[in-house]
Amino acid sequence: MKITVLSDTHMPRMSKVLPAPLLHDIQDSDLIFHAGDWSDMSVYEELSSMGKVHGVTGNTDLIMLRGILPEQTIVEAGGKRFGIVHGHLGKGSTEENALAAFSGEEVDCIIFGHSHIPLLKQHGNCILFNSGSPTDKRRQQQYSHGVITIDGDIHAEHVFYDHKS
Repeated sequence: MKITVLSDTHMPRMSKVLPAPLLHDIQDSDLIFHAGDWSDMSVYEELSSMGKVHGVTGNTDLIMLRGILPEQTIVEAGGKRFGIVHGHLGKGSTEENALAAFSGEEVDCIIFGHSHIPLLKQHGNCILFNSGSPTDKRRQQQYSHGVITIDGDIHAEHVFYDHKS
C-alpha cells in the first residue's frame, strides 16, 4: 500500500498548482493524507478527483473546509492506525501538540504539519511524520511531501524538490 502525505499547501496564495513530483507520487497512491492548511476548497476538490483523501483542518482553513473535515482523525490503512492532525492546537511545540492530540490512543503513526519542517522520528512504538510543505518551504532548503509504504511495516520517507511547479 502506498500513501502520499502532504500538508500546508496554502493554495492559491503560495502556488496556483500542485508540484509535479507530488502529482507523480499521487498517480499510483492508494490513499492521500493531508494534514491541514489547505487554505482553499479547490485543493480538497483537486486531490479528491485523484484518489481517496483523508484530511484535517489547520489554522488557516476556511469555514467551508471546517464543515467537512475534522480537526483530527484516525485512519486505518494497511493494517495500521494513522493519527492525522495539523498540530497547531495546544501550548507545546508542534510535535508535542501532535503527540498530545493522540494521547491515550493506539496509533502506529502520527501525521502532522503546521511547522512546515519535515520530520521523521520514532517515538516509542509510534512514528512521527511531518511531510513539510510542497508549496511553502519557509526556512527549509527545499519543498517536500511524504510517501508512506506499508508492507507489514510502515516505511516513511520524504520527497524533496527545488521547485513548486
